Amino acid sequence: MKMHEFRAAILDTDGVITKTAKVHAHAWKAMFDEYLEGRANDEGEPQAPFDIRTDYREYLDGKPRYDGVKSFLQSRGIELPWGEPDDAGDVETVCGLGNRKNAYFLKALETDGVEPYEDTVAQIENWKRDGWKVAVISSSRNCEAILRKADLLKLFDAKIDGNDAQRMGIQGKPAPDVFLEAAKMIGVDPAQAIVVEDAISGVQSGKAGNFGMVAGVDREDDAQDLWDAGADVVVRDLRELQIAKHCPPDENCLRRPCSALSHAGWLATHVKASELALFLDYDGTLTPIARRPEEAILADETRDLLGRLAERFTVAIVSGRDLRDVQNMVKVDNLVYAGSHGYDIEGPGGMVMRHEEAKAAVPQLDAAEQTLTQAADKIEGAHLERKRFGLAVHYREVESDADVDKLAAAVDEVDTRHTGLRKLLGKKVFELQPNVEWNKGFAVTWLAEALGYKRPEASIMYVGDDVTDEDAFRALRYQGLGIGIRVGDAAASTHATYYVKDCPEVTRFLQLLLDSLQG
Repeated sequence: MKMHEFRAAILDTDGVITKTAKVHAHAWKAMFDEYLEGRANDEGEPQAPFDIRTDYREYLDGKPRYDGVKSFLQSRGIELPWGEPDDAGDVETVCGLGNRKNAYFLKALETDGVEPYEDTVAQIENWKRDGWKVAVISSSRNCEAILRKADLLKLFDAKIDGNDAQRMGIQGKPAPDVFLEAAKMIGVDPAQAIVVEDAISGVQSGKAGNFGMVAGVDREDDAQDLWDAGADVVVRDLRELQIAKHCPPDENCLRRPCSALSHAGWLATHVKASELALFLDYDGTLTPIARRPEEAILADETRDLLGRLAERFTVAIVSGRDLRDVQNMVKVDNLVYAGSHGYDIEGPGGMVMRHEEAKAAVPQLDAAEQTLTQAADKIEGAHLERKRFGLAVHYREVESDADVDKLAAAVDEVDTRHTGLRKLLGKKVFELQPNVEWNKGFAVTWLAEALGYKRPEASIMYVGDDVTDEDAFRALRYQGLGIGIRVGDAAASTHATYYVKDCPEVTRFLQLLLDSLQG
């Protein structure tokens, strides 16, 4: 199904909505270690301590409490009577041990409180604004108490927890019953709903229920386990699911970037109804990387293409170059220009932004420039590029590895001495920038706000090739503002949704996009 065809989401609680999965895991460990140690002392049967990483994930995570106790005990060759749900915690039954664990959990909950995952709350609010129904499920009998303590219960149209499942007489995970019942309660067909889970058993439940999409949330570096369990997509941040609406129906671009060239027509159709903003890096994107910055000359046909694109929608150049430098290199009117990785921005209509905190670092950049000029003068091929809010030390023409190491040491020494600066790495370049919380991702977010693109009907495309562009890709991906297109190897790790191989493919893609939008 296409993302816009879904009408609902059903989410697990612990590990998806709230940061209580670890609280559960540590409560299980405290209880089982205590029980196993006592058993060893009484019966001479030593057992390895409970392992949060392996035992919790395999035998307990996502399962009803007493089923989890039985599953773990069986893995250790221990058989206990089931007992009764009201057994005290010191009674050696499955229910007794489960109740002892719950006492540990409730004590930790009362002491430490409940912290929600911000990405999940933001994504639920996105779905609710789009008119979706949202349900919450949990194997835990403490689900309602957890959500009330976090002030989140009001977000949901329906709830089924361990208490509800027992009352209804329906099976827990990995059976699909709780998810199917939740879908029924919010009035949607399972095929129209997304299941969101962090537990293997929960992913298995979603697949068994034939839901339209099963999304695994990788909070603990368990992505492969979630894929193996049958997840359709795996994300670290739930806001990444916003990216799915930018994926062609025949591709899974949440798992790997897709070819922008192959899907240029689909992307054009997708954004035709949207207000599009196109953000582009310069070096390595609009022009090939040159040995020296001044040699990266923009081709006339590319300049003409940018002008025609700017007649159709907003175009911004977001570059590590100094603002005046990139303006002089591009020479196209009516574009937004963001220089020095977005510390320095100008655009049509009097748009101006100079990062206030970065201004305080200018004297330190001046001092660093003097020191590094002396160091670079001693190394053949080294080249300094001063910007208003940055200092780049290029070593593409430095042939000796030993000289590169000397240059790196000089930059490190300056970085250590000037606490108002920070060192960044690029393609054959060391860069010193103001030591403030800012990068291309923050710049893109600022531009989205300033240009009015933080709306569901608007969309941003960002094309870039460098490690600094990953900050922009990440911002778009996690905030649901649009898509990133990486220039380079399709197999490289990236937060971008699409890729093109090189600068000529960037030009081809932009031309195809323009032709499709004008057609």
